[in-house]
Amino acid sequence: MKLKPVFLVVVFLAACTQAPDSTSPPEASDPAEPSVREVWIPMEDGVKLAADLYMPADADEGDRYPVLLEYLPYRKDESRSRNWSAYSYFLDQGYAVARVDIRGTGRSEGVTIPYEYSDIELDDGEVVIDWLSKQDWSTGAVGMFGISWGGFNSIQMAMRNPPALKAFVAVMATDYLYAEDVHYMDGIMHTDSWMMSHDLYNSMPGAPDFVMDEAWVENRFDQKPSVYAYMDQQRDGPWWDRASAINQYDRIKIPGFHIGGWYDGYRNSLIRHLEHVDAPVKAMIGPWDHYFPHNAWPEPQMEWRHEAVRWYDQFLKGVDTGILDEPKFAVYVRNYYPPDPATQRIPGHWRWEDGWPIERAQNQAWFAQSDGTLSTELSAEAVHTLDYKPSAGLEGGGPTMWWGSITPDQQPMDDHSLVYDSEALTESLEILGRPVARLNVSADATRANWVVRISDVAPDGQVTQVAGAAINGAHRNSTRDPEAIVPGEVFPLEFELHLTSWVFQPGHKIRIAISNGMWPMLWPTRELFTSTLQIGGEVGARIELPVVPAGEERSPNFRDPAPGPVLEGFETLDAGNITGYAAITEIHEDPETGEAYGLATNSGATRRPWGIERFEEEIEHRTDDDNPANTSVTGTYAITQELADRTLRFESDVSFASDEENFYLRFDRRVLVDGELFREKRWDEVIERDFQ
Repeated sequence: MKLKPVFLVVVFLAACTQAPDSTSPPEASDPAEPSVREVWIPMEDGVKLAADLYMPADADEGDRYPVLLEYLPYRKDESRSRNWSAYSYFLDQGYAVARVDIRGTGRSEGVTIPYEYSDIELDDGEVVIDWLSKQDWSTGAVGMFGISWGGFNSIQMAMRNPPALKAFVAVMATDYLYAEDVHYMDGIMHTDSWMMSHDLYNSMPGAPDFVMDEAWVENRFDQKPSVYAYMDQQRDGPWWDRASAINQYDRIKIPGFHIGGWYDGYRNSLIRHLEHVDAPVKAMIGPWDHYFPHNAWPEPQMEWRHEAVRWYDQFLKGVDTGILDEPKFAVYVRNYYPPDPATQRIPGHWRWEDGWPIERAQNQAWFAQSDGTLSTELSAEAVHTLDYKPSAGLEGGGPTMWWGSITPDQQPMDDHSLVYDSEALTESLEILGRPVARLNVSADATRANWVVRISDVAPDGQVTQVAGAAINGAHRNSTRDPEAIVPGEVFPLEFELHLTSWVFQPGHKIRIAISNGMWPMLWPTRELFTSTLQIGGEVGARIELPVVPAGEERSPNFRDPAPGPVLEGFETLDAGNITGYAAITEIHEDPETGEAYGLATNSGATRRPWGIERFEEEIEHRTDDDNPANTSVTGTYAITQELADRTLRFESDVSFASDEENFYLRFDRRVLVDGELFREKRWDEVIERDFQ
């Protein structure tokens, strides 16, 4: 799960700093301000979780409302402006909203959670849902929602089926923690700024007081960064299964609405739920990065909250909204655009689909040819070879792409790949689904990965990525029981690329590019090697494209986003990068030493009622094209709180490196008060590489 700072020009209501005496609804306030109160929810072990309770502005004593829950570790007080802007829509439709800080985060009590979606977090979540259902202002019906982490644990709570949970809406979330979250993308080690920022945010004391006492030191500052837990789980297995719905969809009895984005890495689970969950399910996917669709980038945006309210009304209020009579899947069909990460609007249109799979879709095989072309006809037999370049990918997507964010021109990466181009198309060709790569390969090493990308080559030569995926060669038979590659042995690889939509226009070409790495998104394997690819005959390399024939279309009539209210006290001073993540600003390659270097940076600042928060991050990615075992990521993430009476600076330095046998992970955490060191802590461990 990725933390993305959200910066909106909004204003803020000062936080309540004391636990309330009761949990009755507060008095109605001016409609321009939220009727919000901080309450404390007791857990079974006595720990209390801090929650902001938002009530409709016209709430009176005795009124009862269904409750919508967002359950996050992302500090409710700092995000109150974002929350009010988003939640006000639900309040206007007759819902109460509870925003709860997970144990050991934000203003909640307890020890910082040891890792994402632990049993502790989910056990607490059941208690929270039960508590919300039993308040005298509650109808007893609870719905969950959230983006990213909140979408993840909405799915996970649905697997537990607590009695009061009646429906959920999961935005930009996945049900497969091992291969589709940010730790082992496609089963391969992945690193980005999340490993630094997430743990640092959770180590801070709660706003607005920022009390740094011994309880804070013990429960937060001195707690081991959660990334170490993931380093001990480099292969798929029970540890990941505990909170992954994949392959256990029968556990979900709660109606679920899933919302994804074409530029978000968590989109694959949408179609799995449509296909495999027996409970009522609905999904949509639009042209968005990791955002709520009402304020998303890129455009066009849409008012997803209206659709969510229809879903909740159906299951929390018992109102027949007609939403179950509509097609189950709304898809934004993408058309061509030039490969520019600054693209503001994605061309295309909305279309209904009845569900998944799409019955009229046809798998169309495209075969790599011996002459480097791509055709629907079988090729003459040949063997193509590729020398592994560990740094390939640096210019083609960067560290945060995670098969999501809009990529630059793919030609620099294609220069170090096996590339197969079709003839210019004479008519348009639409694909929608997960293309399947079928390869027969070998490597003269015991470790090797393969990356397959589909791109659109425009008449002017620009190359826009359409779809892609990677596979860890050691996982060719099982992600749970990896096996070393036998050097020189030819073996089959069959794997799905990530969910995509695209319409190839007449005059454009389809390109298939195959490489052995995609750094720094995917950690390089430990040694140089040469790989082979079988061409032609029955085992020749091919891609099966999910082609959707043209025909009559039905279109949803989604609403444009409603303007949200603002609260006094918040102001965005520096919004930072549009993606929310560090962007590569420098690339250096030294042909004499083989070293490849990429520098990624980001910064931003927000004014809050208690002061100004600034963040800055700088990440160095280094690998060696002559010795890929020698790869490293080093970085610094810093958060400064400029308060009225003092300035606090929280810093996290990370050094993550490898050699042939091990990973080396050092974490330094510091806090300074008015420039003077107040507390510091170091963790430094050696972790064996487990088929990574």
